[in-house]
Amino acid sequence: MVEINLNRRQFLKLSGATAATLAIVELGFNENEAKAKTKEFKIAKSTVTPTICCFCGVGCGILVHTKDDTVVYTEGDSDNPINEGTLCSKGTTIRQVYTSEKRIEKPLYRAPGSDKWEEKSWDWMYKTIAQRVKDTRDRTFVEKEDGITVNKTEAIASLGGAALDNEETYLLAKLMRGLGVVYLEHQARI
Repeated sequence: MVEINLNRRQFLKLSGATAATLAIVELGFNENEAKAKTKEFKIAKSTVTPTICCFCGVGCGILVHTKDDTVVYTEGDSDNPINEGTLCSKGTTIRQVYTSEKRIEKPLYRAPGSDKWEEKSWDWMYKTIAQRVKDTRDRTFVEKEDGITVNKTEAIASLGGAALDNEETYLLAKLMRGLGVVYLEHQARI
């Protein structure tokens, strides 16, 4: 028989730890389930919107939880086949893109020769960009070169960004090719 020498304090500590362990085990406490339940309080009654991470060209899926037009939580989309719910350090901080005080919310325009940016409406920006693209294309469009039909303009270029998914990139390329753009690239920062 093994003799254990315990003082009163050690005996109470051991008894308390044993009782707590047995209570947790016998009551069916599940640590993972408890962690999952606490997340529900943060995102209760929030609207979930699936999206794609904009930081690189991998295209990881992100779920954005919003309440009253405010982003309250972001997490990896476990249904996305690319990242299966995991996110890199950039992806986990995507919420800051929306909540940052430095975030620009209206289009800014700087007139030629000016040193100041001024806020413009989206309608004004769309009309101005469309008009400038049309004017540039009309002015520089080449239909034939050395007797060969080329239908091109070398005065416009397009550079796709990492935030574009495959479908958006496809549509952008179709639009640019329809305009006759020759300089068409895509950068994905991988």
